[in-house]
Amino acid sequence: MMNDARIGVKEYDPKGIIPDRDAVFTAKIPRKRKTQRLSRTLLTRTLVLLAVCGIAAFVVLATRLYEIQIVNGGYFEARTLSGQLRETSLNAMRGTIYDSDGRILAMSGPVENVFISPLEMYLQEQDVRFIAEGLSRYLDVDVNVIIERAGRTSSQYQIIKRNVTADEAADVRAFISEYRLRGVHFEESAQRFYPNNTLASHVLGFVGGENTGLDGLEQRLEDQLSGVSGRMIRLTNARGANLMLYGFNDYFDAQDGNNVNLTLNLSVQYYLEKHLEQAITDFDVRGSGIAIAMDPRTGGILGIANYPNFDPNNFLTLSDSMMETLSLIEDEDEFVEAYRAAQFSQWRNNALADTYEPGSVFKVLTWAMALEENIASLDSYFHCRGYVNVRLFDGVAVRNCHRRFGHGDIGITEAMARSCNAVCVMLAIGVGARTFYDYIDAFGLFDRTGLDNSVEGRSIWWDDRTFTDPNNHTQLASASFGQTFRITPIQMITAISATINGGYLMQPYIVSSITDSNGNIIEIHEPTVRRQVVSNETSAAIRYMLEETVLSGTGRNAQVMGYRIGGKTGTSENVEQLARYGEGGVFEQEYIVSFVGFAPAYDPEIVILVLLNDPSHNTGIAISGGSMAAPVVGRMLADILPLSLGILPYFSADEIPYINLHVPRLTGHNVEYARQTLTRSGFNYEVVGNGDVVTAQLPARNAFISSGSTVIVYAGGDVSRDQVEVPNLAGLTYSQAKTTLESQGLFIRTVGASRSDPNAFVSLQSMPPGREALPGATVEVTLINTRDTE
Repeated sequence: MMNDARIGVKEYDPKGIIPDRDAVFTAKIPRKRKTQRLSRTLLTRTLVLLAVCGIAAFVVLATRLYEIQIVNGGYFEARTLSGQLRETSLNAMRGTIYDSDGRILAMSGPVENVFISPLEMYLQEQDVRFIAEGLSRYLDVDVNVIIERAGRTSSQYQIIKRNVTADEAADVRAFISEYRLRGVHFEESAQRFYPNNTLASHVLGFVGGENTGLDGLEQRLEDQLSGVSGRMIRLTNARGANLMLYGFNDYFDAQDGNNVNLTLNLSVQYYLEKHLEQAITDFDVRGSGIAIAMDPRTGGILGIANYPNFDPNNFLTLSDSMMETLSLIEDEDEFVEAYRAAQFSQWRNNALADTYEPGSVFKVLTWAMALEENIASLDSYFHCRGYVNVRLFDGVAVRNCHRRFGHGDIGITEAMARSCNAVCVMLAIGVGARTFYDYIDAFGLFDRTGLDNSVEGRSIWWDDRTFTDPNNHTQLASASFGQTFRITPIQMITAISATINGGYLMQPYIVSSITDSNGNIIEIHEPTVRRQVVSNETSAAIRYMLEETVLSGTGRNAQVMGYRIGGKTGTSENVEQLARYGEGGVFEQEYIVSFVGFAPAYDPEIVILVLLNDPSHNTGIAISGGSMAAPVVGRMLADILPLSLGILPYFSADEIPYINLHVPRLTGHNVEYARQTLTRSGFNYEVVGNGDVVTAQLPARNAFISSGSTVIVYAGGDVSRDQVEVPNLAGLTYSQAKTTLESQGLFIRTVGASRSDPNAFVSLQSMPPGREALPGATVEVTLINTRDTE
């Protein structure tokens, strides 16, 4: 038997089931080889495909990575950092504002703000309502406002309250600590303080909640005062709540604002406001009150006062008088609108923004033009009939003098002193409309002064062609004594200064220098001469005439014992009221009374302009600049010259018997010493008691009272402490007022017209009638002479 596997397979197959083995093997062997080749091909193709796909994917990934990291790397880095970095603003300290003597007018101090991080509160699952109710309780903030801000969960900074007090801060810190609160934070900030409250409020302005200047110098000098805020950047954890221990940290210092030094003198400002406010009360002024003080030699502003004023520390709060008026409004919407209007009204710097008809104060400029153009001299004489005819086309127009029957023959100096309208018109016609108009331009009355163009008003004048019409002199005649046009108070005082300082129109300014926080000078402002308008000789003549006006003319109520004062009165109608009601309307005429005064008259160091808009007709005092505004300027100068500017009085032999004196100390000395000392000091005396030693005196030592007053010397016993009632002194002569006060144990001190003037009487008193006062108190009275006080 052959050993062949193919034969051995075919041993038994009765039913023919087993196939022929050779045939099977013969068929299978080639299929297997073909399958193996196919598998290898598929494997190769798969590997190639995978390799291609891998390479393609790698290329795509590499491209994307290149795009992300190289092309847009900065963008994604910024997004990453924005999610991890927390930036805290570091507020710059606002610069300080100083007066001319280095006294602080506005300053900033460190305070804290309370803010929340809604995102942190959300991530830390804080009880928002509980926190809101607590903060509302301690900070007096509406709870719904806090809840609304806490709902801004994408934010990490929502301010709750700025400038919290020390007590509020302590309460909030205790609240946070007790309940381990998250998301409530403090930040350092700066708050603006005005240590003198209402003083110079219209000059300084105020800042808003963002520590940004909103009015006055605070707004005008925002770029200098604000400084540059700093930043602190910190890296946070993934939850954005807690700082990472060793994270990124960067710090950029805040740059404090520059300091501003003003020409304004705090002491001058105080006396301007003090006496202006008193005048508002004394004359029941229903409109505004304005006072400006300037150094005529430099144009530097020494003070600007407006009434009503406000407190820049609480600039949104209205004065009591305004609130009393608004309380009568019942409609809520109307009240809100009126309240807002009242706020803007009390913030308005009327001394710069308002225009008015200057009235007779303007005559100073007309006189200066006439002297400069040689139309007249100090030796010139005129005749005033009470009116003057001026050309009006084919006819004439009449311009009346305030003295109905005229002044008769009158010299030019007396014409100024008595404020003669007729002479003023004659001088203007002599100058001519064209030249007059050119002088107005030279005095700067067509343009803003440049002190603060953002708030300064614009003057209103006749146009050139109309004013200079050779066939119509009515505008020239009216303008010569300050009517038919409107200018701002700052323009008026600047022009007046040019007539008394040698003839130079100065650029008014209030910022003397700007320094950085280290005291280095950034800017310095020197006096600037815009032009010379009149000669030094003309200026000297004007000073002489204006001094005569105070000595014997309409300005006599501005006299200050021991000083040479010059000045000019003014009284003008409220043309806005005339426009409202018309010439034939029935109304109580409103007036603006004014006075410009300067001292010393021979070499002025200060000039003051005061305007009172609409004084009452019911005060018993004639409505005129001489009766109302002149004594106000006199009282201002009486305080400012010795106390603010250090200019001491010089009393002539004729004045010494009428001056105010300080009472010497007598208590503890013997009675004979007291008698001799009082007699030597210019006082009378009355001894009460039989002792040898002075046990008390009325008034107390250093009391400032009129010479010739009777000082009571107690030689045993005590002074009565029972209060007495201040009597009404209005209308009394000096002698009558002195006697009336001394009968009550009170004493007198005078300002205004001389006590030797037989026509002087009491117009105002420092203590109102009916007030209770202790014996020995001093009542200051203002003496005026209403004779010829236009």
